[in-house]
Amino acid sequence: MEKLVELEILGLSSNHSQSGSFTLIMGEVDGVRRLPIVIGMFEAQAIAIEIEKIIPNRPMTHDLFKSFSDSFQFEIEKIVISEMKEGVFYAKIHSKNEECSVEIDSRPSDAIAIAVRFGSSIFCSEKVLSEAGIEYTEEEKQEESKKPSKPQAGKEVTSKENTLKDFSLDKLNTLLDKAIDDEDYEKAARIRDEINKRN
Repeated sequence: MEKLVELEILGLSSNHSQSGSFTLIMGEVDGVRRLPIVIGMFEAQAIAIEIEKIIPNRPMTHDLFKSFSDSFQFEIEKIVISEMKEGVFYAKIHSKNEECSVEIDSRPSDAIAIAVRFGSSIFCSEKVLSEAGIEYTEEEKQEESKKPSKPQAGKEVTSKENTLKDFSLDKLNTLLDKAIDDEDYEKAARIRDEINKRN
């Protein structure tokens, strides 16, 4: 059986080389290797809002998948990034109920968006990680440890963020509702953080 390495989400950032895409950084648990995966804007948003615990007005596709699975008592055991062919990653969602176990083929971005909703472990085959992983040096690892440990989606400091301090708590709550209505989840996360600072 192929060796699997457990991964955790370290961060999510805009990909400057490909417009409209994001880079999801996965890190080896108790290790120094990183696995960067380029994902689409929708999947990045789906991962970010779950990490930030923002509840959209209507269920997103991955929320629907979770509701559907829960309704039929299916659990997600784990996610495995199983292969890489010509620079494209492939993943499997391992699910089970009382009667059977099923492996479902998936894009890694969708699989990870589902994993964060179920609180499932994310793994990568050793073969894929050794081919596509980037090993951090000791200096880079020390720099990483100085940063906040919780991945912050879209947490770039901007002048807009500074202006949030000027608003009252009531105004911030109104802005938060509007951002969620507009499905601007990055802005909603910044407003929510400002509200949390005051509570």
